[in-house]
Amino acid sequence: MDARTFSRRIFTYRSFIQAIDDLLARLPDLKHAARGGRVSKAFSERIMLAVTQVNGCRYCYWGHSLAALKAGIPQDQIDAIISNEFMELPAEEVPALLFAQHYAETEGHPDPEAWDKLVEQYTQEGAQDILAYIRMITFGNLWGNSFDALLSRFGGKPAPNSSLLSELGIIFGSVVILPFKVVVYFLKPRT
Repeated sequence: MDARTFSRRIFTYRSFIQAIDDLLARLPDLKHAARGGRVSKAFSERIMLAVTQVNGCRYCYWGHSLAALKAGIPQDQIDAIISNEFMELPAEEVPALLFAQHYAETEGHPDPEAWDKLVEQYTQEGAQDILAYIRMITFGNLWGNSFDALLSRFGGKPAPNSSLLSELGIIFGSVVILPFKVVVYFLKPRT
Protein backbone atom coordinates (compact mmCIF):
# COMPACT_ATOMS: atom_id res chain seq x y z
CA MET A 1 0.00 0.00 0.00
CA ASP A 2 1.23 3.47 -0.86
CA ALA A 3 2.45 5.28 2.28
CA ARG A 4 0.59 8.36 1.09
CA THR A 5 -2.84 6.75 1.43
CA PHE A 6 -4.92 5.82 4.42
CA SER A 7 -5.13 2.03 4.72
CA ARG A 8 -7.39 1.10 7.65
CA ARG A 9 -10.92 -0.26 7.26
CA ILE A 10 -13.57 2.45 7.57
CA PHE A 11 -17.29 2.98 7.24
CA THR A 12 -18.95 4.34 4.16
CA TYR A 13 -21.91 6.55 4.95
CA ARG A 14 -24.27 3.75 3.93
CA SER A 15 -22.45 1.09 5.98
CA PHE A 16 -22.38 3.48 8.96
CA ILE A 17 -26.16 3.92 8.91
CA GLN A 18 -26.60 0.15 8.56
CA ALA A 19 -24.16 -0.44 11.42
CA ILE A 20 -26.17 1.88 13.68
CA ASP A 21 -29.33 -0.09 12.92
CA ASP A 22 -27.51 -3.40 13.49
CA LEU A 23 -25.98 -2.18 16.74
CA LEU A 24 -29.34 -1.02 18.08
CA ALA A 25 -31.00 -4.27 17.02
CA ARG A 26 -28.33 -6.18 18.94
CA LEU A 27 -28.32 -3.95 22.02
CA PRO A 28 -30.19 -6.60 24.03
CA ASP A 29 -27.37 -9.06 23.20
CA LEU A 30 -24.78 -6.68 24.64
CA LYS A 31 -26.92 -6.02 27.71
CA HIS A 32 -27.31 -9.79 28.18
CA ALA A 33 -23.56 -10.31 27.75
CA ALA A 34 -22.69 -7.62 30.29
CA ARG A 35 -25.07 -9.09 32.86
CA GLY A 36 -24.56 -12.79 32.06
CA GLY A 37 -21.33 -13.29 33.96
CA ARG A 38 -19.90 -15.63 31.32
CA VAL A 39 -17.38 -13.02 30.09
CA SER A 40 -15.46 -11.19 32.80
CA LYS A 41 -14.47 -7.54 32.45
CA ALA A 42 -10.85 -8.57 31.83
CA PHE A 43 -11.90 -11.15 29.22
CA SER A 44 -14.10 -8.62 27.42
CA GLU A 45 -11.21 -6.15 27.30
CA ARG A 46 -8.91 -8.81 25.85
CA ILE A 47 -11.54 -9.56 23.19
CA MET A 48 -11.87 -5.89 22.31
CA LEU A 49 -8.11 -5.43 22.12
CA ALA A 50 -7.82 -8.48 19.84
CA VAL A 51 -10.33 -6.95 17.40
CA THR A 52 -8.64 -3.56 17.68
CA GLN A 53 -5.31 -5.18 16.84
CA VAL A 54 -6.76 -6.18 13.47
CA ASN A 55 -8.69 -2.97 12.75
CA GLY A 56 -5.99 -0.62 14.01
CA CYS A 57 -8.14 2.02 15.73
CA ARG A 58 -5.81 4.16 17.79
CA TYR A 59 -8.62 5.57 19.93
CA CYS A 60 -9.91 2.11 20.86
CA TYR A 61 -6.38 0.88 21.53
CA TRP A 62 -5.79 3.75 23.94
CA GLY A 63 -9.19 3.55 25.67
CA HIS A 64 -9.33 -0.21 25.97
CA SER A 65 -5.71 -0.44 27.09
CA LEU A 66 -6.63 1.84 30.01
CA ALA A 67 -9.79 -0.17 30.68
CA ALA A 68 -7.76 -3.39 30.55
CA LEU A 69 -5.28 -2.04 33.10
CA LYS A 70 -8.18 -1.06 35.37
CA ALA A 71 -9.60 -4.58 34.95
CA GLY A 72 -6.31 -5.99 36.26
CA ILE A 73 -4.68 -7.04 32.99
CA PRO A 74 -0.92 -6.50 33.18
CA GLN A 75 0.71 -4.26 30.56
CA ASP A 76 2.71 -7.19 29.16
CA GLN A 77 -0.54 -9.01 28.29
CA ILE A 78 -1.92 -5.89 26.60
CA ASP A 79 1.30 -5.60 24.60
CA ALA A 80 1.08 -9.31 23.74
CA ILE A 81 -2.43 -8.94 22.29
CA ILE A 82 -1.44 -5.92 20.23
CA SER A 83 1.67 -7.81 19.05
CA ASN A 84 -0.54 -10.81 18.17
CA GLU A 85 1.32 -13.07 20.61
CA PHE A 86 -1.13 -15.10 22.69
CA MET A 87 1.22 -17.55 24.43
CA GLU A 88 1.19 -15.68 27.77
CA LEU A 89 -2.58 -15.13 27.86
CA PRO A 90 -5.08 -17.32 29.71
CA ALA A 91 -5.31 -20.50 27.64
CA GLU A 92 -9.09 -20.75 28.09
CA GLU A 93 -9.51 -17.33 26.41
CA VAL A 94 -7.25 -17.86 23.39
CA PRO A 95 -9.93 -19.54 21.19
CA ALA A 96 -12.20 -16.51 21.69
CA LEU A 97 -9.38 -14.08 20.92
CA LEU A 98 -8.50 -15.96 17.75
CA PHE A 99 -12.17 -15.97 16.72
CA ALA A 100 -12.37 -12.23 17.44
CA GLN A 101 -9.44 -11.60 15.12
CA HIS A 102 -10.90 -13.91 12.47
CA TYR A 103 -14.21 -12.02 12.69
CA ALA A 104 -12.37 -8.72 12.16
CA GLU A 105 -10.20 -10.08 9.34
CA THR A 106 -13.26 -11.40 7.49
CA GLU A 107 -15.13 -8.12 8.05
CA GLY A 108 -17.85 -9.77 10.08
CA HIS A 109 -18.22 -12.91 7.98
CA PRO A 110 -16.45 -15.67 9.91
CA ASP A 111 -16.32 -19.22 8.65
CA PRO A 112 -19.26 -21.27 9.98
CA GLU A 113 -16.76 -23.84 11.22
CA ALA A 114 -15.01 -21.18 13.31
CA TRP A 115 -18.36 -20.23 14.86
CA ASP A 116 -19.14 -23.89 15.60
CA LYS A 117 -15.80 -24.27 17.37
CA LEU A 118 -16.50 -21.15 19.44
CA VAL A 119 -19.90 -22.55 20.49
CA GLU A 120 -18.29 -25.90 21.30
CA GLN A 121 -15.68 -24.18 23.49
CA TYR A 122 -17.93 -21.66 25.28
CA THR A 123 -21.57 -22.87 24.83
CA GLN A 124 -24.12 -21.09 22.64
CA GLU A 125 -24.80 -18.38 25.23
CA GLY A 126 -21.11 -17.82 25.93
CA ALA A 127 -20.34 -17.56 22.21
CA GLN A 128 -23.21 -15.08 21.77
CA ASP A 129 -21.79 -12.98 24.61
CA ILE A 130 -18.34 -13.00 23.02
CA LEU A 131 -19.88 -12.01 19.67
CA ALA A 132 -21.73 -9.10 21.31
CA TYR A 133 -18.43 -7.62 22.49
CA ILE A 134 -16.83 -8.24 19.10
CA ARG A 135 -19.64 -6.42 17.29
CA MET A 136 -19.56 -3.49 19.70
CA ILE A 137 -15.82 -2.91 19.37
CA THR A 138 -15.97 -3.37 15.60
CA PHE A 139 -18.42 -0.46 15.44
CA GLY A 140 -16.11 1.64 17.61
CA ASN A 141 -13.02 0.69 15.60
CA LEU A 142 -14.58 1.58 12.27
CA TRP A 143 -15.96 4.86 13.62
CA GLY A 144 -12.54 5.84 14.99
CA ASN A 145 -10.84 4.85 11.75
CA SER A 146 -13.44 6.81 9.76
CA PHE A 147 -12.69 9.90 11.83
CA ASP A 148 -8.98 9.35 11.21
CA ALA A 149 -9.70 8.99 7.48
CA LEU A 150 -11.13 12.50 7.53
CA LEU A 151 -8.06 13.79 9.37
CA SER A 152 -5.82 11.92 6.92
CA ARG A 153 -7.68 13.50 3.98
CA PHE A 154 -6.93 16.94 5.40
CA GLY A 155 -3.27 15.85 5.62
CA GLY A 156 -3.21 14.92 1.93
CA LYS A 157 -3.58 11.14 2.40
CA PRO A 158 -7.18 10.28 1.50
CA ALA A 159 -8.64 6.86 2.16
CA PRO A 160 -9.21 4.83 -1.00
CA ASN A 161 -12.85 4.25 -1.91
CA SER A 162 -13.98 7.09 0.34
CA SER A 163 -14.99 10.67 -0.16
CA LEU A 164 -15.05 13.87 1.84
CA LEU A 165 -18.84 13.81 1.69
CA SER A 166 -19.00 10.28 3.12
CA GLU A 167 -16.51 11.07 5.89
CA LEU A 168 -18.36 14.26 6.85
CA GLY A 169 -21.64 12.34 6.70
CA ILE A 170 -20.33 9.86 9.26
CA ILE A 171 -19.26 12.66 11.61
CA PHE A 172 -22.58 14.49 11.11
CA GLY A 173 -24.46 11.23 11.49
CA SER A 174 -22.70 10.62 14.80
CA VAL A 175 -23.99 13.83 16.32
CA VAL A 176 -27.45 13.90 14.69
CA ILE A 177 -28.59 10.57 13.26
CA LEU A 178 -27.13 8.27 15.93
CA PRO A 179 -28.72 10.13 18.88
CA PHE A 180 -32.02 10.34 16.97
CA LYS A 181 -32.02 6.60 16.27
CA VAL A 182 -31.14 5.86 19.91
CA VAL A 183 -34.07 7.96 21.14
CA VAL A 184 -36.44 6.28 18.67
CA TYR A 185 -35.12 2.86 19.74
CA PHE A 186 -35.83 3.54 23.42
CA LEU A 187 -39.22 5.09 22.75
CA LYS A 188 -40.38 2.15 20.63
CA PRO A 189 -42.69 -0.19 22.55
CA ARG A 190 -41.19 -3.61 23.26
CA THR A 191 -43.21 -6.76 22.73
